[in-house]
Amino acid sequence: MSNISTLSQSTRFADISTMSDSAWRQQGSLWSNLRQVCDLLAIPAPATADQEDTVFQHVRFKAGQRIHRIGQAFDTLYIVNSGFLKTVHIDEYGNEQVLSFPMKGDLLGIDGIHKQHYASEAIALSDCDMILVPYKTFTALGRVHVELEQAMFNVMSREIVREQMMISMLSALSAEAKVARFLTNLGERFNQMGYSGRSFNLRMTRQEIGSYLGLTLETVSRTLSALNELGLISVEQREINLIDPVALKTLRRLPPAKARIKVSEKVTALVNKNLLPQWNGELAAALN
Repeated sequence: MSNISTLSQSTRFADISTMSDSAWRQQGSLWSNLRQVCDLLAIPAPATADQEDTVFQHVRFKAGQRIHRIGQAFDTLYIVNSGFLKTVHIDEYGNEQVLSFPMKGDLLGIDGIHKQHYASEAIALSDCDMILVPYKTFTALGRVHVELEQAMFNVMSREIVREQMMISMLSALSAEAKVARFLTNLGERFNQMGYSGRSFNLRMTRQEIGSYLGLTLETVSRTLSALNELGLISVEQREINLIDPVALKTLRRLPPAKARIKVSEKVTALVNKNLLPQWNGELAAALN
């Protein structure tokens, strides 16, 4: 019998009694075992994972619903199984600052460990399927499987490093480059999840992107339009197609508006002649 069977019933199963009434349970598979959770987090499962009787409950949230609130008592970590969210900080005046856009495989709630209260809010941007990991279950598992505890700490560190990289990017890049890098980073995340990294829908609004990047709504909208004019992306409402990810990733600044008009005319002509890929390479060099 697994060592984990010595854990109490309350630590082996997620308790959703404190969840919002608006959260609704997923139809079908309501639970994930330890190996499935490890696979989702992209960490090695303990050798005895298949013998574990610990299971973790799924809870679904509709778009717009909160997973946890600032100041709420901390007791649970959350893993995104599907869907898209945003985490935000709200200051004393009610101003919202977007901190991140979690998606499949991301771990939420670690900011509640320090003071035992969540320091941010997590809000669903689409219908989401979340896996609940009660913190007391996590700590109990860590005592039994030291390698699992270390792997989970690595996941937490991964989230912190990602936030640090974003802070570094915000301080070093121009406004246009921030938007371009955001799009390529988002495309890479989609690609890692097995989706298209070039064509995808933005689940967040342009205002939320601006809050995340430290830019105004107008700057984000203007930059997307300019990138579209240059042929680096195509935009149809929330649908984005990354035509030249390399140029986007290395972009430093955009040419003036008048120059963009000339470029746009040339792009249109080259599209008609099927010569756009060659031009994109020249354009990438010109923008850097």
